[in-house]
Order: sequence, then C-alpha cells, then structure tokens
Amino acid sequence: MSSKMFQVMRTGRLGLLFTAAVFSVSTISASVARDTTADAGREQPDETPLHMLVSIKEQKIKVYRGLDLIEVSPISSGKRGHSTPTGVFSILEKRRKHFSNLYDNAPMPFMQRLTWSGIALHVGRLPGYPASHGCIRLPRSFAKSLYSMTERGMHVVVTRDHAEPVSVRHGVLPQPYVPATEVASLSGQTIASDPALRGAIRPANLQTSLPVAQPENPYFDRPLRMIITPQKLPSKRRVLQRLLNQMGYNAGPVDGVVGRKTRAAIRLYQEGADLPVTGRITDALVARIHMEAGYEKPQNAILRVRRKFSDIYSAPVSVKNIDQEIGTHVYTALDFERGDNSVEWIAVSAEGERGGQSDELLNRIEIPKKVATELAKMLTPGTSLTITDRSFKRNTGLGTDFVVITR
Repeated sequence: MSSKMFQVMRTGRLGLLFTAAVFSVSTISASVARDTTADAGREQPDETPLHMLVSIKEQKIKVYRGLDLIEVSPISSGKRGHSTPTGVFSILEKRRKHFSNLYDNAPMPFMQRLTWSGIALHVGRLPGYPASHGCIRLPRSFAKSLYSMTERGMHVVVTRDHAEPVSVRHGVLPQPYVPATEVASLSGQTIASDPALRGAIRPANLQTSLPVAQPENPYFDRPLRMIITPQKLPSKRRVLQRLLNQMGYNAGPVDGVVGRKTRAAIRLYQEGADLPVTGRITDALVARIHMEAGYEKPQNAILRVRRKFSDIYSAPVSVKNIDQEIGTHVYTALDFERGDNSVEWIAVSAEGERGGQSDELLNRIEIPKKVATELAKMLTPGTSLTITDRSFKRNTGLGTDFVVITR
C-alpha cells in the first residue's frame, strides 16, 4: 500500500471520529438543556401561610392561602345546648384515628383538635344544620384532604357571621429586621477648621450607615403567635399612697383606702409644699406628686409572644382610647425570605364590626421602638398578631397558642 493511500485512509478515520465526538457532545448538551428547562419550568411550592375561617351562620369552612380561597366545604357545628364556641384557635393535635372520650367512644376520623376541652375538626354526619356536640363536622373526603394540608399551630378562626381576610398595611405591624452600623465621616466644616486636614482631604458625601450581617434566626420556620390585650392599671389612690411612702410621708398600707394615715400624709405634704392644707386628693395634687417623685404612668396594655406553644417574650405597649371597644382582630404575616426587608400582612376581624375595621384599629396601637426592634428580630413567615379586649387566659396554657373565645 502506498504511503499516500495510507494517509488518506487515516484522515478518513479521524474525520469519522471527530464527527462522532461532535454528535455525542451535541446530544449531551441537548439533554442537559432539556433537564435545565424542565427544572426551570417546575413550580416552586407556595409557602404562603394557610389559615381557616369557619362561619357558624353559613355552616361553611373556608381554607385560604393568604388572600386566596383554595377550598370550601359545608360543615355541621354544635347544636343548641352544645354550640360551637367562636373565637381564635390553633390546631393543637392531629390524629387520623381518634375516638371520643366524652360521647360513647364515638369515632372521630381525621381529628384536628382546637381546644383541650373537646372541640375539634373531624369527619362526621352533615344533616344540613348544626347537629354536633360542639365539634365541627366535615365530609370525609374534605377532612382527609384538609388533614394532609395542615400542621399543628395553624390558625382556625370561628366566627358567627361571614368573614374574609383583607390586605392591610400599617407601620405598627412588624417588618423583618435590617441591621445597620453607623459610619464615621469627616464633614466639610470639620476639614476646613483643621489646618492639618485642609487641602489634604476632600469632603465627600458618604452613606451614614451600612448593612451588617445578622445572625440567622434558628426558628425561621416557626411562626410566632403574638397577642395584645389591655392590662388593668393600679388605682390612682394606690399609686399615690406608694409614692407618698417612697417620699417619706408614711401614708400607711398601699390598699387604695384613704384612711387616717393617708390623709395625714397628704396634709403633711401640702404643708411642706406651701399648698392649702386640706388632706383631700385632687388632680392637681396627684400631678404634682407624680412630677416630684419622677413617676411615669405605666402603659395600659401588654404584648405577649409564644413559639411552639410556649411563652418567649412580653413587653408593655399602649392602646389609645382604651375605654373604647377593641373587638378581636387577627393579623398574619405572609411569606418572606431571609434577608428580605419587608413583608405583607393580612387581617381578619373575628367579631365583625365590633371594635371597628382592622386597619383602623392599628392607629390606636403604640409599640415602643425597642420592643418593635425585638419583634423585627424574631419575626418569621406566618407570624400572627391578635389584638383583643377579650380574655385569653381560661383556654390558654401549656400546649396551646393564645386561645380567644369571643362568644
């Protein structure tokens, strides 16, 4: 075989190998592109918080993801004499198979407990009217589907009439914490006044703060449950007695009873302050003693925070016009990511028009700056804030969130 023919054959083989290699790479690239396109087209799960609204009057349960209504089902609530309580609840316990320990071991499939006193969501007969002993009966197919969607701690608001969530924006609602550090800078005036700096440094406009790293919240996947309720302030007479005692006037026991010792202490104070000596309590006298004693009137409400059914924080806050009705309003933070600097909120009024509109009520709430910063640091997706003038203590304890009964 001639060398020329050998060279041609070798060149042909190399061409075939090159063509095969190109085809192989093209095939792999196409496959990778298809996989990438498929991954990009695959929808991410919606992490917007779920919550449920139950209307006794409508005999319906509605499941919302944020503001979006995703499921509706008929129910049967408690009959006369065993009416279902209305209010703000959370799912405390879940069991696929459960039997009543109150009513003849009756089966309660797909049970989701709302109170430890016997109120729950579960499969049951729906005759078209309230017929249970207080629980909320559901159709089997819906109860099974709902069971797969919910988690312990999810909110369930039971109302007498129709209710629905609305979007709400207000400065008092917590937002994710964005830390910043102050940056020292030299102003033009400072440079001009110092001969050593003049001509050596040119003034420039700098940012006064820069973002700094914030330690990750280890409980970011755990929604908080917060509640604001009025707190009873000490009586004016008790405060006056305590302050007079602190100032050395011996007003006797701090019991709110203006007896001989308290009147004597008031007269002694009035004499030393060159006031008319009457021994009587007046607004002017109270204001003067408060000022001299450095007394600051305490705030009239308290904020409490729970995580995983346990108390983790509390602080005093204020409610304007505390003597006016508040009602019961539930505000819920929607989904956000670590590092976000804002989050949207929704609101549900659990008592209809009582206390006014949910967004208007927020104008009456005052949260100290320090407390607001602490809440921002703790804030997690799905966190809720309930503002109410109802008591939560009777049904709230170990193993519950804040349970507010409104009827």
